Amino acid sequence: MGRNKLERFEDITAFENVLEYTDFQESEAPMPKGRWNSEIFEKEQPIILELACGKGEYSLALSEQYPGNNIIGVDIKGARIWKGAREALQSNRENVRFLRIYIDHLDGYFAPGEVEDIWITFPDPYPRGSDRNKRLTSPKFLNIYQNILQPDGSVRLKTDSDQLFSYTRSVIEKTGCRILEMVENIYEERPGDPMLTQKTYFERKHLKKGKTISYLRFTLPGDPVL
Repeated sequence: MGRNKLERFEDITAFENVLEYTDFQESEAPMPKGRWNSEIFEKEQPIILELACGKGEYSLALSEQYPGNNIIGVDIKGARIWKGAREALQSNRENVRFLRIYIDHLDGYFAPGEVEDIWITFPDPYPRGSDRNKRLTSPKFLNIYQNILQPDGSVRLKTDSDQLFSYTRSVIEKTGCRILEMVENIYEERPGDPMLTQKTYFERKHLKKGKTISYLRFTLPGDPVL
């Protein structure tokens, strides 16, 4: 591991806007489940998660676009989280935090109904069939989201992967989810949308390669996803 990464790992342990709960980082802090608004943000506002947030660019954009919400960027890679967390501290963004955990443990850190909205921006599509359970829109993960989302909460996917977009539509159909919005080509269909056209570092790279960026917003069924 490079020195720069080690320094960033050290930094984020002191960042007041980052909570770490991993196999590599022991935390003496009490679990945040059920305490996000009352004790961590100290402000009662609907919670939006960004999963696999990387450098936190979208989390920061969400915090600016939705000042009446509390935003939490979730990722396991601390060296990436460092950038967004540092920028949030420097710009005094009080409505954004970062949570360093494995996403498949998500429901251990949020109480039932504690989350209003989930954004999944450019996740790894895991194209091999043997890796389908790692996809963040697989039934395995939808089950986890059901445990923390409000009954009328939604999941949003933004991706450059045709495979993942098609797979997610298939999962939605098979599991009784309901599509609220579907945009197959954001920059043709919704070029003026301030959130959908918010570009991350990776999105700019995808666009330079001529890739199409797609978006889905859907709700989860009341019964457990199988």
